[in-house]
Amino acid sequence: MLESVRGGLLRILLTNDDGVLAEGLRSLAQAVRDLGEVLIVAPEREQSAASRALTLDRPLRVRRIDEGTYSVDGTPTDSVLLAVRGIPGVVSFRPDLIVSGINHGPNLGDDVVYSGTVAAAAEGSLMGIPALAVSLASWSPRDFRPAAAVTRRLIGRLASCPMTPGTLLNVNIPEVGDGDYRGVRITRLGKRVYPDLIVEQRDPRGKACYWIGGEKPSWEPGEGSDFGAVEQGYISITPLHLDLTHHARLDELASWNLSLD
Repeated sequence: MLESVRGGLLRILLTNDDGVLAEGLRSLAQAVRDLGEVLIVAPEREQSAASRALTLDRPLRVRRIDEGTYSVDGTPTDSVLLAVRGIPGVVSFRPDLIVSGINHGPNLGDDVVYSGTVAAAAEGSLMGIPALAVSLASWSPRDFRPAAAVTRRLIGRLASCPMTPGTLLNVNIPEVGDGDYRGVRITRLGKRVYPDLIVEQRDPRGKACYWIGGEKPSWEPGEGSDFGAVEQGYISITPLHLDLTHHARLDELASWNLSLD
């Protein structure tokens, strides 16, 4: 995966969707800082569920937070594009690896479609850069440092494991408290069950407004899923790619003879 820098220092781009000041990002930066040259370019505020949105209706502003850390008033995908393509007069950085996270909360199953964390990693993957999306699978995390240590070790392991271009790894790390992780499982995406609910409220002027919410989602049981691994205390690693073609159905559709002649 990281053959170009094997035996040397890495150039690592860190980003997220929780915002540049998020605790998960800061813990990750602290854990990997000595692995090489680290640049942080992340949204200035939370962009959860932003998916792969790009900001096209206005200019973007970049602000220097401190040495090697910049905020972007846009989406996670905006942040990766600016960092990799170069911000004139600010930074030009072609990373060997992109790590998006550590997300506050899981990104399992269907969540990856909406996730800004996964989207940032996916943008790097599209540009031919190995990428990880890392999430701490807890809605009320107490300490990101164990997950950051796991991520550091995973980066070390990947240095000798080439990865197919166009693939990214979606990593979900359970919060085990004072216990130990049971191990690592290579998993498939599971299936969420969303009890979606639209909540109508009134603003101070009496006009209707709506929250998209609902009860806590559940998941369909199934062998080998990311949900099952995390629930059992395992670190889940799921390889993802962005080719949405349903290859198994190509021959079926061809047999339909859908000519308009």
